Amino acid sequence: MSSRPPSPDIRSSSRRSGWMLPAGLAVGTAAAALLWKGLRPPPIPQGVEPVRDWDIRRYMGRWYEVARLEHGFEKGLERTQAEYTALPDGSVHVLNRGYDARHRRWKSAEGKARTVRGPDVAALKVSFFGPFYGGYNVVALDTDYRWAMVVGSDLRYFWILSRTPQLADGVAARLLAQARLLGVPVDKVQWVLQDGVNPTGSW
Repeated sequence: MSSRPPSPDIRSSSRRSGWMLPAGLAVGTAAAALLWKGLRPPPIPQGVEPVRDWDIRRYMGRWYEVARLEHGFEKGLERTQAEYTALPDGSVHVLNRGYDARHRRWKSAEGKARTVRGPDVAALKVSFFGPFYGGYNVVALDTDYRWAMVVGSDLRYFWILSRTPQLADGVAARLLAQARLLGVPVDKVQWVLQDGVNPTGSW
């Protein structure tokens, strides 16, 4: 009887290698697909036309969020505001902030936005999580940039913004009528407390 240890089972080893190679390719393919999905321009809802002849420089600065469709990332927040700042590379720094009355504290989120149809079309992609972008489409805009209506990559994402904590008389009704025609579920729109009071001091 030979004292040599048994030789490796070449067929078994080949089967293991053959299993690992497709698995590795599958993981790489999935990662590439996610990256491609994150980097491509987000979709614009059917029937939505972003504002043209848009001056991105005039859009910069502070906006008060006066109405929205509720989502988890803003749920329960009051006095929500957005601050947009143009960056040297052509992108926009985004700072969102809102007051959580339940826990008596401010919450904030920073992100970056880029135009997707040129600098004069109000269609952007916004990211708060690495390379993954969501849509930001201005679909109505005051000629003096005093208010704006925005939808996201689909009509479940909806905001009305204003340079002041309250809209002028009649503006809300006009914007909601336009939103209804686009297919926004206006019966679910929530109006945000914006009384101009900052309970924790100045921003």
